[in-house]
Amino acid sequence: MIVTYPFSAVVGLDDLKLALVLNAVSPRAGGVLVRGEKGTAKSTIVRALAAQLPAVNVVPGCRFACDPAAPDAGCPDGPHEPGGQGLERPAALVELPVGASEDRLVGSLDVERALTEGVKAFEPGLLAAAHRGVLYVDEVNLLHDHLVDLLLDAAALGTCYVERESVSVRHAARFLLVGTMNPEEGELRPQLLDRFGLTVEVKASRNPEERAEVVRRRLAFDADPGAFAARWAAEEAALASRIAQARARVPGVRLPDARLRQIATVCAAFEVDGLRADLVTASTAIAHAAWQGRDAVTTEDVRAAARLSLPHRRRRDPFDAPGLDEALLDELLARTSGDEEDPEDPDGGGPDGGGPEGGGPHGGPEGGGPGLDGGHRQDRALDGRYPTAADDAAQAAGSREMPPGVEGTAPDGAVPEHGGGPGKEAAGRVAGVAAPYRVPLLEVPGVGEGAAGRRSRSRTPHGRATGSRRPAGRVRDLHVTATVLAAAPHQLRRGRRGPGLVLREDDLREVVREGREGNLVLFVVDASGSMAARKRMTGVKTAVLSLLLDAYQRRDKVGLVTFRGRGAAVALPPTSSVEAGAARLRSLPTGGRTPLAAGLARAAEVLRVERLRDPARRPLLVLVTDGRATAGGDVDRAAALLEGTAAVVVDCESGPVRLGLAVRLAARLRARLVSLDSLADLGSVVRDHRKAV
Repeated sequence: MIVTYPFSAVVGLDDLKLALVLNAVSPRAGGVLVRGEKGTAKSTIVRALAAQLPAVNVVPGCRFACDPAAPDAGCPDGPHEPGGQGLERPAALVELPVGASEDRLVGSLDVERALTEGVKAFEPGLLAAAHRGVLYVDEVNLLHDHLVDLLLDAAALGTCYVERESVSVRHAARFLLVGTMNPEEGELRPQLLDRFGLTVEVKASRNPEERAEVVRRRLAFDADPGAFAARWAAEEAALASRIAQARARVPGVRLPDARLRQIATVCAAFEVDGLRADLVTASTAIAHAAWQGRDAVTTEDVRAAARLSLPHRRRRDPFDAPGLDEALLDELLARTSGDEEDPEDPDGGGPDGGGPEGGGPHGGPEGGGPGLDGGHRQDRALDGRYPTAADDAAQAAGSREMPPGVEGTAPDGAVPEHGGGPGKEAAGRVAGVAAPYRVPLLEVPGVGEGAAGRRSRSRTPHGRATGSRRPAGRVRDLHVTATVLAAAPHQLRRGRRGPGLVLREDDLREVVREGREGNLVLFVVDASGSMAARKRMTGVKTAVLSLLLDAYQRRDKVGLVTFRGRGAAVALPPTSSVEAGAARLRSLPTGGRTPLAAGLARAAEVLRVERLRDPARRPLLVLVTDGRATAGGDVDRAAALLEGTAAVVVDCESGPVRLGLAVRLAARLRARLVSLDSLADLGSVVRDHRKAV
């Protein structure tokens, strides 16, 4: 038997614990998106929560986990008689892998059996398996957008719809949705972020004592999982009981008009789009009141809900990080709480009058560390006792890291070690960045087979049908016309007598579709002194930032290579996080000589390694330079390393006298040449790129 790490034994992660518990109390909270760095127990705590959910009663043999007391009238395995015999089992924890297909997520119709046997055979997907349980999506930001849309639609509606070949199937799909992501690997689109009810930012503690306690408990669990879980059994049982009691209390919790107006005022003041924020905040406040044992929502509940439901809805730019001004939140709540009419909590907390786990041993089971009822912030969140805005501001000021390059120095990796000693050339100057602008489409020629995106033509599972082919395995997308045409010439030989076709497996054809793919856009930027001396770096940075914004919208991976001084460096390895690229670009220093050949050679090496990692993702090289080369090796030899790579050269040369060096460089690379000033008119040039190559 697999032993799960106890939820109560997780150190810290106050807000995450509260968000998960509130969703367990009321799924109307809308799920949780957990953003955080690697190694912060995101997956551990999600799996631990599933073990604390109340067991569910299901209809025996039903693949859709119908409740025997109120079965789904449209269940594909039904109809089920209400009030029948049930089977109790633990709430399911279903994990959705990043590489899952649409059929695996929502289920599929067995088209082969439908054609050959005339039966409608439906195979449930992961949404059916997660009904009345937890659906956990690790690295949700790496999931294809159309799958995220399907997932969030089902979570919002509580129903999964599958429609194929004029046949429709629907079934209930109500679950607690939890997604985790590392922002360094790319952000979710704001439209998808908004669909998650709550969001929590997770960071590892900088407190040595707390970190030591984390390691101590983990080592104890790894040494003897059963014994460790037994020491926390009382706390786990108390938590499960309190969740069940809060669930039962939710329908009776009142949301007074004063608190509803307070929620509307807060959401309007933070200028969130739409009304989903108001609805989620209200539902979460009700769940928080039930968790605290109250029968009416108070200002404290509204504040707890707003801290979790609003941060990710305030993004106004794709490069903005989610966040919430808690001082403004406190000011708004204080301004609108004068008409407080809610009764005070008679118990001063949860139903047990103590901590969330019912008053476990202070400092953990051994009494020697910061336990769930100890002196850390952990219990204050679960019990609704939040620190003030001043506390949060002080903590943020103490732990905030200065971004690289703000004092005019290069970020790590922007200048190679041999790129000059201390002095002006090593430090460089940092140019400003203007507001980005819209750029036209840059395409890679030909048809690829990369990950779904919005840039270049590609064969994808979704898109317009362009033909048919024999399936390599099971048929996922049947091409009916091609299948009929393949079978028609053989009907007499196969002994057909009735109106139906006699099909064989080798008659089946699947659809070939063409859509768009995401590419690897590698920026190679000249950051030498010639760029800074002519005050062009602001224009260059703005142009590259605009292209980065375009890459974000088109689901590309991006990388950044810079060259200046005596060599070139990878300022940003290929990543899906264009936010990281924008941050590195803004702090990019300039100065020194121009090692153009080193920049081209480093770009060729980056692309070579990336082809081994992701051979299906086609690259697009964007070289931003004036073509000068005052240091480094042979430019022609370095350019030969990039032969066959789709490229665009952005010519930054300016002034009345121009040497035309970028023109010759573009000819060596067989790349399209565009001046920096005419980048906004690039569309007419790039649209003919494929023909020229």
